[in-house]
Amino acid sequence: MIKTIRIVLFSLLVAILASCTSTKKVKTVEEILPPNRLVKRLEANRRKIKTFEGSGVMKIETPKINAKASFEVFVKKPDSIKLSIYGPFGIDIAQAVVTNSEFEFHDVLRNTVYKGRTDNNLLKKVFHIDLSFSELIDAFAGAVNLTSKLRGTPSNYKLEDDNYILTYTDTNSTKKSIYEIKTSNLAIGNYKLFASRNNLLFEGDYSKFKLYNKVAIPRKTTVENKRQNQKVEIEYRSVTVNEKLESLKIEIPTDAKVIEW
Repeated sequence: MIKTIRIVLFSLLVAILASCTSTKKVKTVEEILPPNRLVKRLEANRRKIKTFEGSGVMKIETPKINAKASFEVFVKKPDSIKLSIYGPFGIDIAQAVVTNSEFEFHDVLRNTVYKGRTDNNLLKKVFHIDLSFSELIDAFAGAVNLTSKLRGTPSNYKLEDDNYILTYTDTNSTKKSIYEIKTSNLAIGNYKLFASRNNLLFEGDYSKFKLYNKVAIPRKTTVENKRQNQKVEIEYRSVTVNEKLESLKIEIPTDAKVIEW
């Protein structure tokens, strides 16, 4: 009888310890940000980053190209980006400067310069992925633009596994956007855009966060255009934010061939 009691007590003790160690901290209602305040905080953080400088490795996968290269990027929000791409042993492959109105792309290996007006079609030809200019800047800076959501109300809002989950449904176009935000540092870890019937069109995945000026910035970003089967992966070795940038112009050799687009 005593042996049986000991077994029962031991079992109860194990059960109590197990329940204590597996219990997750439940946030109170007061700790949960209302959706409108959350979006304002996220947009305020995004806008704190005025300039961005980084170097690392970029991978591009599309039906027409599969490439990997080292790169250096300079971003001056809201309208300028300079990108340098390097091959083995630091050999210059290409340089590009893109603004919201003009672009200049120097194919170093062919010593050819392409110049013209910026449009989404042009970015698709140069970068081999279908992104708008603002999406291009946000992709390199690891940001998600929520300006259009500042006055909207999410169709669903919940706290799940220490993440805020924001869902917006566009009744006119039947599109749905889902944002996954970490409660610990208000970093957007994942963004999905769906068409009707939950058809995934676009996904951004962000990880390896580090705080810069109290803003969580990902050191790794993956954006995918599911419809076009296009994927860009950006991983930084070094990042600097809000430092003064020198001129974003690129030096063009006098003997370079210039093509106007």
